[in-house]
Amino acid sequence: MSVTITLEPPRQEGVIRLLDLSDAYAQSLYPAESNHLVDLSVLEKPSVSFLVARNGDAIVGCCALVEAGDGTAEIKRMFVDPEARRLRIASGLMNKLEAIAGEKRLTAIRLETGIYQPEAIALYRKYGYREIEPFGSYLPDPLSLFMEKGLG
Repeated sequence: MSVTITLEPPRQEGVIRLLDLSDAYAQSLYPAESNHLVDLSVLEKPSVSFLVARNGDAIVGCCALVEAGDGTAEIKRMFVDPEARRLRIASGLMNKLEAIAGEKRLTAIRLETGIYQPEAIALYRKYGYREIEPFGSYLPDPLSLFMEKGLG
């Protein structure tokens, strides 16, 4: 089957299943104060572009581009179903997400990820993201890594 990645609403059963898996994974790695997860209501805001990856009809990945209102955006809720890993879904999501950011003429994309997620860190570095200081409402956290990629 071929993987498709499109903008879709987050409030659907397959996405909620992925978000629940993502929550459980993050909670297994980090204490509550180091989990910076956003809920479904945030993902439904007009300032959010929500991407869904499907393998056939099955939802196997998702991510959100959350505009900050200052010409930048943050990647949130990037997650690929463990059963669908190694299908390059995360790379497909990144490509689509960055294309949307370009269409919106954003100047930078930022993110926060945890230090115990080497695969995610490697993916972001591969795409040119560099470590930065905490941004927005984030506070310094030894379990968090903050990254940014300038656009344009």
